[in-house]
Amino acid sequence: MASNGNNNQINVPQARAALDNMKYEIARELGVNLKQGYNGDLTSREAGYVGGYMVKRLVEQAEQQMAGQSF
Repeated sequence: MASNGNNNQINVPQARAALDNMKYEIARELGVNLKQGYNGDLTSREAGYVGGYMVKRLVEQAEQQMAGQSF
């Protein structure tokens, strides 16, 4: 089986559009020139910033949701 080197999978396929929107929004906020399609011209640092901030924002959202729930 051929591998493209990317083993990331979205567990909830309906979330793909929201995650893509978040990615482009964060890239704009950080001043990273992220475009649809091939982004091989990005540095590892730029790509890492975008991914890192996505994770940070997703964790913040999960914490806010958890704080609003009673157990």
